[in-house]
Amino acid sequence: MDISFLGHGIIIGFAIAAPVGPIGVLCIRRTLADGRAAGLVSGLGAATADACYGCIAGFGLTLVSNLLLSRQTGLQLLGGLFLLYLGLKTFFRPPAEEAAVAGSRGLLGAYISTFLLTITNPMTIFAFIAIFAGLGMVQTGGSYSTAALVVTGVFTGSALWWLLLSGGVSIFRARITPTQLRWINRIAGVVIIGFGLWYTLAVFVGMDR
Repeated sequence: MDISFLGHGIIIGFAIAAPVGPIGVLCIRRTLADGRAAGLVSGLGAATADACYGCIAGFGLTLVSNLLLSRQTGLQLLGGLFLLYLGLKTFFRPPAEEAAVAGSRGLLGAYISTFLLTITNPMTIFAFIAIFAGLGMVQTGGSYSTAALVVTGVFTGSALWWLLLSGGVSIFRARITPTQLRWINRIAGVVIIGFGLWYTLAVFVGMDR
C-alpha cells in the first residue's frame, strides 16, 4: 500500500471543490447568515457527494456509473430546479431570520441540500474517472486498499477546502450589517438562480439537438 495515494486524493478533492460555483456561493451566504458551522456543514454535504463519486470511479463501479449517466438529463433538470428554489429562497429571506445561529435541524438541512445538489450533477463523475484513470485505478485489478486511500483523500481534501472557506468568510461575519446582509442575500440569490437557469435550459437545449 502506497500512502502517497492519500496525498493524491487530498489534492484531487481540494481541486474539484475549490472552483466557485453554486455550492460555493451557498456556503459563503450560509456562513455569513448562520455562522461558520452552517457553512462548514454545507460544504461537508458536497464533500460527501464528492467521496461517493470518488468511490464509483476508484472502485470501478461501472454499473452505477452507467446508471447515473443514463439518468443524466433527469438529474440535471432536478438539480437545476433545486437551484432555482434555493436561489429564490435566498433572495427573499429577510436578514432578521438569517442572523440566528442555525440549530441542529438547520444544519442537517444545510448538509442534505448541498449533498443533493452535488450528487445530481452526474457529469462530475467524468472528472473523477479521468483523474483515477491517470492513476491507473479505473476498472483494473488494482488494489482496493489503494482506492480506499484515494477516496479518503478526496473527502479530506474537499472538506479542507470548505473548512478554509467557511472559516475565512466567518471572520467578516461580525462586520456585516443587516442592510449589507440583505444585499448579500439578493446577490447570492441572483447568482444561484442564474446557475439554476443555466442547468435547466441546458437540458432543453440538449433535447432539441
